[in-house]
Amino acid sequence: MNLYNETETETRTERAIFTTSTYKLLAVTIGTIGLLGFCNNVLVIVLYCKFKQLRTPTNLLLVNISLSDFLVSVIGINFTFASCLKGQWIWSQATCMWDGFSNSLFGIVSIMTLVALAYERYIRVVHSQVVDFPWAWRAIAHIWLYSLIWTGVPLLGWNRYTLEIHQLGCSLDWASKDPNDASFILLFLLACFFVPVGIMIYCYGNILYTVKLLRSIQDLQTIQIIKILRYEKKVAVMFFLMISCFLVCWTPYAIVSMIEAFGRRSMVSPTVAIIPSFFAKSSTAYNPLIYTFMSRKFRRCLLQLLCSRLSWFQRNLKENPLTPVERPIRPIVVSSASCGAGRNRPKKRVTFSSSSIVFIITSDDLQHFDVSSRSRDTTRLNVIQVRPL
Repeated sequence: MNLYNETETETRTERAIFTTSTYKLLAVTIGTIGLLGFCNNVLVIVLYCKFKQLRTPTNLLLVNISLSDFLVSVIGINFTFASCLKGQWIWSQATCMWDGFSNSLFGIVSIMTLVALAYERYIRVVHSQVVDFPWAWRAIAHIWLYSLIWTGVPLLGWNRYTLEIHQLGCSLDWASKDPNDASFILLFLLACFFVPVGIMIYCYGNILYTVKLLRSIQDLQTIQIIKILRYEKKVAVMFFLMISCFLVCWTPYAIVSMIEAFGRRSMVSPTVAIIPSFFAKSSTAYNPLIYTFMSRKFRRCLLQLLCSRLSWFQRNLKENPLTPVERPIRPIVVSSASCGAGRNRPKKRVTFSSSSIVFIITSDDLQHFDVSSRSRDTTRLNVIQVRPL
């Protein structure tokens, strides 16, 4: 029995790549990313569905990014989070394939939607063409189909989804030296990273050149044109910031994957692999923050939503006020019986409650005072209630 326990402990120690405190830190990190990604993206989707002024073709593309990031926070992070808590991958091979497939799918959807946004800004500013909802829906359909093709091919045998070096999540088999697998890795990086990045650089380069050219033409410097240029520049800056943050998060992961695919595997340690992986997953949390802080429409709708919730709460509180604490009515002044002629004078008692002052006139000193009672003897008890203004 003791020999079995020692063998089991040694096996677990060999499987453990990081220390226990490191696994706890990784669990807190990935759990925070998942929680922020869930809340922020749900907020963007709710704002888009609730406010009609946000329902534009451009914002529909933004919602597509929020949807993919929301799915990552719900589906793609949970397996890694549980594995961090246990200190190793605890799921089956089928779950590993699903984890790698879903994370790759939603990541490609995000980057291709950013390409569509860059192209939409390009044709709007450079060619003065405005997209409509059918164009946006077709773009979204093509984005998901394109992403499904590239992430579904490994399920059919061209490369595969396997555990990463840190053994806390799954992705493509970057380390395979088989020519068939290496060819897929090369085409995958070109089609899903380098070519989209090149398209975005081209679109935003032309946008910045056009805005600079329009600002240099003095004949166009009317108030309306200046406002349009300011708006277009602000929207372009917002999308450029989104793309920059996306590249900052995903470029380290792409570089490490290329080193693992085309270099020596010993060059990539589990620590080197886990940091870019978590950094890439953090992209699910920051996009909604960029919408909220840089888009005036999103800010206004968010404030309107918060104010409406607050006013509803205040109105509900007025209609259903909290039950006041029933405090007993305590006598303040009681008149005493007079001798002689004033012996039959009625007694007076002044009391107060939490909401009013009550004057009670009775002829019996020992009579019980119950202001809330409706069955009182009117011949012996007179009550005058005065409510303060």
